[in-house]
Amino acid sequence: MDRIWTPWRMKYIQEHHDYHACVFCQAAAEADGWENLIFHRGEHVFMILNRYPYTSGHVMCVPFAHVDRLHALTAAARVELMEMTNKAVDVLQIVYEPEGFNVGLNLGEMAGAGVADHLHMHIVPRWGGDTNFMSTVGETRVLPESLAETYDRVKAAWDQFQP
Repeated sequence: MDRIWTPWRMKYIQEHHDYHACVFCQAAAEADGWENLIFHRGEHVFMILNRYPYTSGHVMCVPFAHVDRLHALTAAARVELMEMTNKAVDVLQIVYEPEGFNVGLNLGEMAGAGVADHLHMHIVPRWGGDTNFMSTVGETRVLPESLAETYDRVKAAWDQFQP
């Protein structure tokens, strides 16, 4: 049996013991910072780093409304969701210079949604070879920077970005 020690997760486990509460609603109720990973709030949506990213720079655009389908959002919230997603692609291109992106929604548990009852848009930078032997054989992701570093880089670029 292989073991990978992740001592930084204990704080998360101890502080987030209500497993029935929505992680996005909980994050939105907290003050912004690298601890809750929110780096921008709009009128209808907020931008947050994925706590368990596929790659460095994996962010999500999340509506404040706790809904599970696009039709349940107001038209203004859907527009802001797409505008923030677009800005995220531009910002991540500057910060990480990826060769491509995966952008999308997983609607419903069977579609792969980890948080099925609160829709969220994933924006994932991608590079050739970023799914390597560690992911394929070892079922382990290797990330080259901490979430705190990612947060600082993405937030600074987001705040400075001018299209």
